[in-house]
Formats: sequence, structure tokens, C-alpha cells
Amino acid sequence: RRDNMAFTLYSLIQAAILCVNAVAVLHEERFLSKIGWGVDQSVGGFGDEPGIKVQLMNLVRSVRTVMRVPLIAVNSVCIVLLLLFG
Repeated sequence: RRDNMAFTLYSLIQAAILCVNAVAVLHEERFLSKIGWGVDQSVGGFGDEPGIKVQLMNLVRSVRTVMRVPLIAVNSVCIVLLLLFG
């Protein structure tokens, strides 16, 4: 039995997957609009550089759109690996 928590490449990848999962499950109407990060709050003027808030919202939207199907496969592989190798 191994009691120590080693810092390995697998644990780093697993932490990254957990963070991407956390971003992927954020619901725009139920959570993000309550804290002021909804779609209607990101209106800017013509020619204005987008702020950090708009860029983060675009990142959240693209992660939710693009990573939905690959996350299912990656999570399944991680679950199988954990079941096989502990």
C-alpha cells in the first residue's frame, strides 16, 4: 500500500483534466450571469481592445464548445487507468 502522494506527471495531467472539467461544467445562465460574466455583460465599442473579462469568457465558451466530446474520452481513459493501476 502506498500512502505518500507523489508529484508525478500523471498527477499533473489529472489536475489539468480536473480544471478543464470544472470550466466545462460552468453554466452560463445559472452561474456565470449571477456573477456578472454573462453574454450581455461583454458588450464593447467598435475598435476597443477586449478586456481580460471578455477574453476569459471567450476561453470558457470555447472550452465548453470544443472540449465537450474529447473530455468524455479523456475522463473515461483516466477512470480505466485508475481502476487498473490504482
